[in-house]
Amino acid sequence: MQKPAITKQPIHDLIAKRWSGRAYDASKPVTKEQVVSLLEAARWAPSCFGDQPWRYVVCHKNENPQAWQAAYECLVPGNQSWAVNAPVLLLICADTLFSHNDKPNKWAAYDTGAATENLCLQATALGLMAHQMGGFDADKARATFKVPERYQILAMVTVGYQAAVDSLSGEVKERELAERSRKALGELFFYGEWQG
Repeated sequence: MQKPAITKQPIHDLIAKRWSGRAYDASKPVTKEQVVSLLEAARWAPSCFGDQPWRYVVCHKNENPQAWQAAYECLVPGNQSWAVNAPVLLLICADTLFSHNDKPNKWAAYDTGAATENLCLQATALGLMAHQMGGFDADKARATFKVPERYQILAMVTVGYQAAVDSLSGEVKERELAERSRKALGELFFYGEWQG
């Protein structure tokens, strides 16, 4: 199923085709090379002072089923219902301190978001689907994966191949089939000064 963005002006196909689907094909594994390609895309994101504050814990079902299961158990039940078929789960963290001086990095989460969007766009380019999630237990993830306190836990991401929408049911299927929408440009972007 394709759900390209309906835009006011043309945008690059890669951006238009990226969307956060939920129907994953459990029978199609993601290769180690594909995972490395995703991480390489994230690695080349811009960051304040070039500090690269992002840290990802990769949980690959084929490579390390125990780690994948541990990550899966951190998800809220609503996300577990569909993420069960995703072959890769990522835990996304940001270093809250600059590496060159150990002072607070106020831009760490911003930079980590940019890295994760690079990863999601690379997934689209590889014919994969990635879905970023806030629905998980961050404290449980920190304890499970022994993430030091200085790292802010931001999100989890599923990665895999898209399956037929019929593999989903109920509200999740309805959300998958719903039309994509965004707020109007004028509600989000202002010229010269804040408006609204």
